[in-house]
This record gives sequence, structure tokens and C-alpha cells, in this order.
Amino acid sequence: MTQELDADVLIIGAGPVGLVAALDLSARGVSVIVVEQREYLEPPNVKCNHVASRTMEALRRLGLAAEVRAAGLPADYPQDVAFRTALTGRELARIPIPASGERYTSTIGPDTSWNTPEPPHRINQTFLEPILARHAADAPGVTLLNRTLFHTLSQDEESVSIVVSDLDGANERTLRGRHLIGADGGRSNVRKQIGATLSGDPVLQHVQSTCIRSADLYARMTADEPRAWGYYTFNARRLGHVYAIDGRETFLVHTYLSPDEAAAEGSVDRDAAIRAILGVDEDFAYEAVSKEDWVARRLLADRFRDRRVFLAGDATHLWVPFAGFGMNAGIADVLNLTWALGAHLNGWADAGILDAYEAERRPITEQVSHFAMNHQQKLAKPSLPDALEDDTEEGAAARASFGAAVHALNEPQFAAAGLNYGYVYDASPIIDYDDEEAPGYSMGTYTPSTVPGCRAPHFRLADGTSFYDLLTSGYTLVARPGADGAALAAEAERRGIPFAVVDGSTAPAEYRFPLTLVRQDQHVAWRGEGADAAASVELWDLLRGAVAAR
Repeated sequence: MTQELDADVLIIGAGPVGLVAALDLSARGVSVIVVEQREYLEPPNVKCNHVASRTMEALRRLGLAAEVRAAGLPADYPQDVAFRTALTGRELARIPIPASGERYTSTIGPDTSWNTPEPPHRINQTFLEPILARHAADAPGVTLLNRTLFHTLSQDEESVSIVVSDLDGANERTLRGRHLIGADGGRSNVRKQIGATLSGDPVLQHVQSTCIRSADLYARMTADEPRAWGYYTFNARRLGHVYAIDGRETFLVHTYLSPDEAAAEGSVDRDAAIRAILGVDEDFAYEAVSKEDWVARRLLADRFRDRRVFLAGDATHLWVPFAGFGMNAGIADVLNLTWALGAHLNGWADAGILDAYEAERRPITEQVSHFAMNHQQKLAKPSLPDALEDDTEEGAAARASFGAAVHALNEPQFAAAGLNYGYVYDASPIIDYDDEEAPGYSMGTYTPSTVPGCRAPHFRLADGTSFYDLLTSGYTLVARPGADGAALAAEAERRGIPFAVVDGSTAPAEYRFPLTLVRQDQHVAWRGEGADAAASVELWDLLRGAVAAR
């Protein structure tokens, strides 16, 4: 006798990754239960401060981009990154990034020319997560179980069962779903229960993070220089980073410890380190709102799946949060997975489509982990000029030279075009490759391409509509004038695959083939001159996971 399901998908963890998964599955008509220990709308730790362009594109599809962009810092607050001798010290260099109110119109800054309908947005997780939680609570088919502990899981050929309880252990019960997503963070209980393990570089650097509140701090800064979202401070006393949280009085301060300091536990005076980074004396008053000591690592899970159970986000990868691509990579993970789960649960894709998740996402997360680690290692031991803070001609020259160097080093992480648009799914079982090799990419650079597996370059139709706004929940065919996609369309309709055709008259030169087939996640699945009925059958069998990759 078949047992009744409580939901199609169970999600452990209601951080940004788990909540975005719930929202995306709801949009696909898939029922979800989310299990989370914290209270509903309980503020998270002051962590991620950046929503990447690719994430904003996804939030646009979910109808949330405008609300997210309006939250966080004031609309006129610059999202610049400034490099200084101390927060209240001399400025060395600056990366201009427009305020949210000017994001779609400004041409000043290294990311303002990006080919996207949704540029990045600087917003702390304390503002982002409540938006996601409120929308998830209202989403059809989504149940949020806050103040609930996840204990154990078991699975069979048809389902996954989990044992949960209230926080005090009372009200223990079992929930059952077809699949489970473990989005429960770096200490993931789900990861441990399926026997997946993390490996890599367990210790790169020790960090003290302190959220502080001071209404007087801005008044201590140089009045003739604009405010910034992020500040990197360099002096002989302490290296640190400071991020503006609300643009008024709340800041996050990262103090970076040397290996010797980390080895001598308790040797770094937290208050003294913060004052050295801020450039203030003992008379300056601030409130420590929260504190967290953490270790920068580069760790990757050996597998992302065990049958019906999947891992996503920090449960699968941990790295230095440079470029803001910890949370953003986790959201990219889970949207890749929920697209495949939705396709399978809605009946138009075979279970084999789920094999693409680990094949596509694990190589990318490994690549990003190395980008982040390499950048951390370059920043960890800067060669500070002796005259950096001197009020002399030699000091001015040292500041100009050092400022140019740190600007050049850090612009790629704060304008990470490559990490947004350059990664390629080059070994997927559900992508039909041709003979052309995908271009390479770096943290800050990429080459637009329609090689299968690449992100399909964005373009606008003649009426100004974003191509991405027309992507269906399955596949969308970009057809150059005169191209014939009738056989593909007919076979998609016969199989119930969501499908649409978009006029490619205004598509850029990278769309070299008459037909380019694009998934909802913007990755190219196939391109060609055309396909007859027989070839269309074979292609759709591959793309929906019904046959082995060819």
C-alpha cells in the first residue's frame, strides 16, 4: 500500500538557499515543506552582503527583484568600494558602483556596461532573508515549519521520510516527500546522514567579525569623500574590511588574523583591532551588536546527492566569501536542481534529468572555490609601503602606487563578470554538445558564447522586451529569420514540454546558428541548422534525461 505524501519536496534549512528553492518549486506547482530551527522572521547573522547579477535575474523571474533592490541601503547611497589607511583615514583608491536608485541608468563603474536586465545589488542578508521568508510563507503549496528540529532521514525507492520535533524534543513526528533538499549550512546534518564528506583546504585564515552600531562614525570620516558600501583598510597595525549595513549607523567589521595570532588563541584584543581598522581612539563609543569568530576555508563535498536526497549551498561547499559568491553559488545550485525536479515531477522529464545536477554544479563550485582561495591568498599578506600613512611627498606617492595595486587586484571580485556569466556546464548528460570548445573565463572576465553549456547572451527584442523575460519553464528556441523549428516545436508539444519560440532578429552575433535552444536557467542546451522529426525525437530524449548523453 502506497503511503500518503506530506509534500513533493522536503527542504531542510530556511536560509536564502532553502527559501529560494521553495519559491521556485512553488512557481512550478510543486508542494514543499521547509524545516527550520529559527523563529519565523528571526534575523539571521550579519553575513552575505551581495546579491549577484545572476541571482537578481532569477529573482526577477520570481517577481522579487524590484522589492529586493529597494531594500537595504538607502536608494541614494553609493555602493562603492573604498580602499583606505583606516575607515576614518586617507583614501587610497575607489571602485565606483552605482546606488540602487541609479542602477539601471548610471554608466559610471566597471559593471554598468554588463549585458543583463538585472545588475548586482549590495544588500545584507538581514534585509534579504525576511523578504524571501515572507514570500515563501505566502507561496502556494509551501509550508514553513519554524522552531522545528530535523533529526534523521530514511529513503526507499519511492520517497524520503524525515523525523522532526519541536525544539524541546516534544511532538516528534515523521514527514514524507518524494525528494529532499539539504540546505542546512556548513554543519549540514543532511550531508552527514548521507555519508558525504568535505575535503580541501580546512584553514586559510582566521577572522573576527563584529557587527557594531555607531551613529557618529560617518561624522568621523572625510567629509569631502562620498560614502561607500565596502571599505578595505590597510595599515601597519591591522588589516580589515568594513561593510555598511543600513547606511546610517550599523557596520560589519572583519578583523583578519595572522597565522601566529590565530595560533595564540585570545591574543588579539577585539576592541583594539576594531579601533585600528576604524582609525578611532579610546574616546570613540560604539555598541557591539553581535560577534562571530570563523575560519576561512576551501572545502567541497565529494558528492551532492544520494538517490532522492540532494545537497545545496554551504552543505556542499565552503570558501572565503570574497566576491559574495558563497550564497550566490548556493542559489545557483538550488535553482539548477529545482528546475530539474520540477521537470520530473511535472511529468515531462525522465528521472535521468536529476543526474545533471551534480554533473553540472560540482565542477563550477570547485572552480569558484579556487578563484576565492587564490584571491584570499593575494590579499592575506600585502606588502605595505613604510610611508603609507606619512604626510609627505613620499607618503603621497606610496598611497597612489599602493592604491592602484589594490584597485587592480580587487576590481575583478567586485565586478565579477566571469563568475556571473562565464561558467560553462561542459560535461552535462542533458546538453547536446557540438565540436566547438567553450571559451575560458576568469573571476572578472568572460567571452559571450552560444556554445552548448554556456549562458545564452542576453538581448532585447525590437520592442525592448528582455529575452530572459520570455524564457519558459522548459526550453525556448531562438530562431533567426527563415529558420525552421517546427519539428522541435511539434515534438515538444507532443511530450508536454514547456516550449516557446523567440524571434532572433535582434540577437547578437554570438547566435551564429539559425536555431539556439535555451533552458530556463539561461544555459544553451543545443544549437543547429535545424532538426527533422527523427532528430527532434532523439534530441528531446537526451534533453529530458531519457537517454544517455551522446
